[in-house]
Amino acid sequence: MTNKNKKYYPEIEAAANFPKIEEKILSKWASENTFKKSISNRDKSKEFVFYDGPPFANGLPHYGHILTGFVKDIIPRYQTMKGSKVDRVFGWDCHGLPAEMESEKELGISGRKQIQDFGVEKFNDHCQESVMKFTKEWEVTVGRQARWVDFENDYKTMDKNYMESVIWAFKQLWDKGLIYEKDRVMPYSWKAETPLSNFETRLDDSYRERKDPAVTVKFEIKESNIKFENSKKSYLLAWTTTPWTLPSNLACAVGSEIDYSILESDEENIIIADTVLENYKQELSQFNKVKTIKGKNILGTTYLPLFDYFKNTKNSFKVVEAEFVNTEEGTGIVHMAPGFGEDDQIVCESNDIPVVCPVDDQGKFTDEVPDYQDLLVFDANEKIITDLREQNKIIKKENYTHNYPHCWRTDEPLIYKSVNSWYVEVTAFKNRMVELNKEISWIPDHIKEGTFGKWLAGARDWSISRNRFWGCPIPVWKSTDPKYPRVDVYGSLDEIEKDFGVRPDNLHRPHIDNLIRTNPDDPTGKSKMVRVTEVFDCWFES
Repeated sequence: MTNKNKKYYPEIEAAANFPKIEEKILSKWASENTFKKSISNRDKSKEFVFYDGPPFANGLPHYGHILTGFVKDIIPRYQTMKGSKVDRVFGWDCHGLPAEMESEKELGISGRKQIQDFGVEKFNDHCQESVMKFTKEWEVTVGRQARWVDFENDYKTMDKNYMESVIWAFKQLWDKGLIYEKDRVMPYSWKAETPLSNFETRLDDSYRERKDPAVTVKFEIKESNIKFENSKKSYLLAWTTTPWTLPSNLACAVGSEIDYSILESDEENIIIADTVLENYKQELSQFNKVKTIKGKNILGTTYLPLFDYFKNTKNSFKVVEAEFVNTEEGTGIVHMAPGFGEDDQIVCESNDIPVVCPVDDQGKFTDEVPDYQDLLVFDANEKIITDLREQNKIIKKENYTHNYPHCWRTDEPLIYKSVNSWYVEVTAFKNRMVELNKEISWIPDHIKEGTFGKWLAGARDWSISRNRFWGCPIPVWKSTDPKYPRVDVYGSLDEIEKDFGVRPDNLHRPHIDNLIRTNPDDPTGKSKMVRVTEVFDCWFES
C-alpha cells in the first residue's frame, strides 16, 4: 500500500470566495447564539453603555449607514472582548420631516392645509405605518455586515414609553430654567412650513450654489447732522441680495469706524463706503467726491421709508451701528429687516425697533403688503425691483451667485423668518461643555480643539420645536385668556393623569391635543388650558 495519494490537508480553493466565508461565519454565529451568549455570560461583569443614534426605517440603508455601522460595531465588540457586558439594543427614529414628507408623497397631498383637510389623525396613522416599512431590509443588511445588535427588543421613538422619556427630559430642562419661548429669526422651510435649527442648515449638501438678484437701493435722507455743501436731496446707498425683504426695511446700519464718502452730482448727494467706489465706477460716473466722514457721524440720521406699509413703526427708519458691517461686498451700508435677518433682529432690538414679518407659513406675502400679497417671496423679487426702479430708487442691479442654504428634505431654498419657537438655552451651559470637552480623548485628536471644539465654542440656543404633526408633543399647556395667564408643563403620564383625570393611551396628535381642562387660576371658570400645537424636533428625541 502506498501513501502517494494520501491528503494530509484539506483542499483549498485557488481563489477565496469571501462572501461564502462570511455567510458561513454568520450561520455559525446564528446557530450557536454567539451574540446573546456574549452578553448572558457576562451578567456579573462591568456594564459598558454605547449610545447609538437610531436610523429611519422608511428608507433603505445606504453606504453612509453601512460605513458608520462598522465603526459602531468596533467599540462594543472591543469592550466585549475586554470582558464588559455590552447590551446593544437597536432603535428606530420614527418621527419628523422624513416620515411626513414620505407620507405626503404616498398620500398625494402636500402642505399643512391639505394635511389638516385630510385629517391629522389619519395622516399620523399613515406615518406610523409607513415609517417601519423597511425594517426587515435593515435587519438583513445590518446582519450581513456582521454587526451585533439586538433587534428583538428594539425601541422606537414613537413608542409611548419612549415619548414619555422625551417629555420627562423637557420637564427637567424646564425646571432648571433652560427652556424659553421666543419669536426669533430662524432658517425656515416654506415648503415644509416649519422652522429648522441652524444645525440642520449645516447638514451635508444643505448649501448649494444659487443665483439671486442683488440691488443697490437709494434711501432718501430726512434729517441728519451731516453737513452737506448744498440743499440737494441726499441718499444712503444700501446693497441687498434679498430684494423681497425691502418692503419690511426698518433701519440701515453702518460701521462706526468705516470711512464713508459723500458724493455730489448736479441733482443729488449720496453716501457710500469709500473703499467700494471702484465697484460703482460706471453708475457713479456723474458724481464727484466732496469729503470723507466716519460712520459714527452718520448714526442717528433718519430717512424716508421705501414703502408706506410700516411707515408708522416706532423708532424706525434711522441709521444705527452694527459691528458686522464691512466693505467686502456691497456699499458699507446694510439694509435692516428685523423680521428676516438674525443679525438684523438683534441690532434692531437693541435700538428698540420692533419686528415686522408680513410673510405667512407658506413663504407668501400677507395682506400687510397688499401690492405683493400671496406672492412667494422669491417670485416677488422682480416686481419689487421694477416698482423701485420706476421711483428712481435703484442704482444698480446684478446677478449674484452665492452658496445658499436649502431644506435638507424638500430641497427648496430656505428663507430666514421670524417665527415663534421653543428653545434650549445652550448658551447658559456652553462654557461648561467646552471645559468637559478638554477631558475627552478624541481620535483623531485634532477634533477636540478643531471641528467639535469650535462648534461647542460657537454653540447657540437650540430651537427644538417644529410646526408639524407627526412627532412627540411639546408638553406645555397654556391659558386661553391672557387676563389669567398660566403655563403647565408635564414630564410624565402620571402628571398628566393627575390634572386631566385620564391617562393617555396615545401621546401623538390629535389625541394629546384633546386633553383640555379649566384654568385653575381663572375665577370666572371660562378660560381653558390648551396644549401648544408644536411637536419636538426629531433631533431632540433621537
